[in-house]
Amino acid sequence: MKRLCGLFFVCALAAMLRAEPPSSFAIRDARVVTVSGSELAKATVLVKDGMIVDVGPNLAIPADAWVIDGSGLTVYPGFINALSTWGIPEVAPAAGAASRATAAPAATPQPAATPQPRVRGPEDRPQNNSYERAADLVKPTDHRLEGIRAIGFTTSATFPNRGILAGQGALIDLAGDQGADMVVAQPIGEQINLRTGGFRSGFPGSLMGVISYVRQLYLDLDQYQQAKSIYAAHVSGTPRPEYDHYLEGLAEAPRILLPADQAQQIDRMTSFAQELKRPAVLYGMHEAFLRIDALKQANLPLLVNLHWPEKAREADPTDVPSLRELEMRANAPAVPALLTKAGVHFAFYSEGADSAADIRKQLKRAIDGGLPRADAIRALTLSAAEVYGLSDRVGSIDKGKIANLVVTKGEPFEEKTTVEYVFVDGKLFKPSKVPPASPAGERGRN
Repeated sequence: MKRLCGLFFVCALAAMLRAEPPSSFAIRDARVVTVSGSELAKATVLVKDGMIVDVGPNLAIPADAWVIDGSGLTVYPGFINALSTWGIPEVAPAAGAASRATAAPAATPQPAATPQPRVRGPEDRPQNNSYERAADLVKPTDHRLEGIRAIGFTTSATFPNRGILAGQGALIDLAGDQGADMVVAQPIGEQINLRTGGFRSGFPGSLMGVISYVRQLYLDLDQYQQAKSIYAAHVSGTPRPEYDHYLEGLAEAPRILLPADQAQQIDRMTSFAQELKRPAVLYGMHEAFLRIDALKQANLPLLVNLHWPEKAREADPTDVPSLRELEMRANAPAVPALLTKAGVHFAFYSEGADSAADIRKQLKRAIDGGLPRADAIRALTLSAAEVYGLSDRVGSIDKGKIANLVVTKGEPFEEKTTVEYVFVDGKLFKPSKVPPASPAGERGRN
């Protein structure tokens, strides 16, 4: 009899281990910060099959839902990194001031390749990876994902990061069984970096060369599209245009991302965006404290880099920083507050800050610099979704949106705050040690 009981227990335990995780949840009686609307002091969020089914007070909880007691907890939309390489394991975290000079993450050093012919002009398409898709590169095996989920990040605007034309980004969720499961939308834009290889590398070997190269590419694209339109209207007897892999990649991108970290870059890229006649987003913004009025007038979407300028840890102690560098270090963390006060909308991204501790510290510096906490949360959620035209599916807690949620005890990014639960595509993660949820039938309902 004892052997039968033991066998029954083993079988029951095996069945439990094989059981599918719940697909229906109810976070009950929590404070809910929807971001898109009013804050709810005591409400329930219903999640089923990866979507937000409903949110509000006094909701009827389905019998199959697992209930999480939200008393003393706050529910926020999952945080979004508005520009990163998260999810692409081959791209190493950025480091150092060199990457800040172009406001773009540093690429992983590549092994030496077979020497290539010297690049002599834009027709050679140097450093052009416009066709490369982040959606084809992302993988759930990126070692950075677990740590950043643990502080509430559920989503990223992820871009490849090689060359001047880096490739087509994708909005991804930071969990999945395979890369395809992570993709929310693509392509969402083409990132442009002002990288120079020096005069010995051939064209483009200077900043002027890089800008002229990008300009020429978009002139070529206009001509290419016109030629295709003419051919489509007069196929008979008309030579067909030659297929251009690189220009096709540029044509697919709904917007371009231009680096604008320093004040002169902001001026230059604001003008360049008008010249290219493409929807544009400016990223960087560390010296934006000198250009607040100009940015307000330009009315372009902005991405503010959370990796604030600071003295390098291994800097030469004999190096004396310039006055400009010191001013940027002192004033950059206050840029989000200045933009908010001027009514300029922006979103946050992290470059060179891939660890949970670094991101928490940098966000705290922005809040300490005068940014209201509610505006900081918006810059990490709905504003980021709006930049890419995807606020209909992520960025706020609304019925019908993807169930990307973070549940905290305390205000986000404070030292003593704990992230109790994170939902990515409706899948539950528990960064903290918390009591397990229980079926609604066992816990009861309102």
